Amino acid sequence: MALQCGIVGLPNVGKSTLFNCLSNAKAQAANFPFCTIEPNVGVITVPDERLNKLAELVHPQKIVPTTVEIVDIAGLVKGASKGEGLGNKFLANIRETDAILHLLRCFEDENVTHVDGSINPVRDKEIIDAELQLKDLETIESRIQKVEKQAKTGGDKEAKLAFEVYSKIREALLRGESARTVVFDTKDENRIARDLFLLTSKPVLYVCNVDEKSAVNGNEYVEQVREAVKRENAGILVVAAKIESEIAEFDTYEEREMFLAEMGLKESGVNRLIKAAYELLNLQTFLTAGPQEVRAWTFQKGWKAPQCAGVIHTDFEKGFIRAEVIKYEDYIRYGSEAAVKEAGKMNVEGKEYIVQDGDIMHFRFNV
Repeated sequence: MALQCGIVGLPNVGKSTLFNCLSNAKAQAANFPFCTIEPNVGVITVPDERLNKLAELVHPQKIVPTTVEIVDIAGLVKGASKGEGLGNKFLANIRETDAILHLLRCFEDENVTHVDGSINPVRDKEIIDAELQLKDLETIESRIQKVEKQAKTGGDKEAKLAFEVYSKIREALLRGESARTVVFDTKDENRIARDLFLLTSKPVLYVCNVDEKSAVNGNEYVEQVREAVKRENAGILVVAAKIESEIAEFDTYEEREMFLAEMGLKESGVNRLIKAAYELLNLQTFLTAGPQEVRAWTFQKGWKAPQCAGVIHTDFEKGFIRAEVIKYEDYIRYGSEAAVKEAGKMNVEGKEYIVQDGDIMHFRFNV
């Protein structure tokens, strides 16, 4: 399941610094790997302490974490929706991502110029929002033209429903609101809206890049952002990219932990960002554990056992018989699969079982 988050923001807000920190994510996640697909795309492991703890009990040949792709998208400027700067390429790159990490500059530094001459993260957010909304408005206007006549004069129920959905989104965009703020009542309405693949319908995490002294509690700029986005279906994360770049330079886990403790941080911002990106996509993890490997597998929250089996191999889903499920806490408590079974803590589940985050799964199938 290749999932991709794009880092967006105005020039000089710290995107490249943050991306470079993320590209050293292996330093925050023990022996987990990082690799580069292209100069601006990185495959980054999702930190999961459960893998290491299971490995201590199972002693596998390897540990395989789950991953998310992070894309460093070129800085946007006002007028991008009309092709200004790298506008068209920028918008095309965003369209290909599953979620947006919107980086906002929330720090003062006279040595780093701001493209608009002053620090105002809410204004910066609104610039990018406006460009994405304008591009979405073009899409919506085009779709409305295609279905309006059928919706108003014919008996095509699908066209009528589509026209209603498009009109509702258009009204929000004209108000300067993103498509993600529009709430629909039915599955069909949500399906039609989802099939538009609008830029502003993508889930977004606002990442406030702060200075060192604001790394723990944020600052007035962060509070301004919180107020500005409170009506959006979006998350906020505070990160000090400069500190993260220092953490990435340390060679050992102990040095990093000592530095974090001195800064008053329980976990690096990079780790929190990767986890938040994963959660932003409504994803969870089930685990498999054996002598060959301890592995994390990505699935959509709410999936049933056969769907999760299909993540491993399509044959597992086609020929699904049952799933043997051990809760992670039980595995750690009893120390082995055999001990869990002896304690009667392994459950046998059928096709309707909704897999939970951290479930250790063994699928039985026949094809």
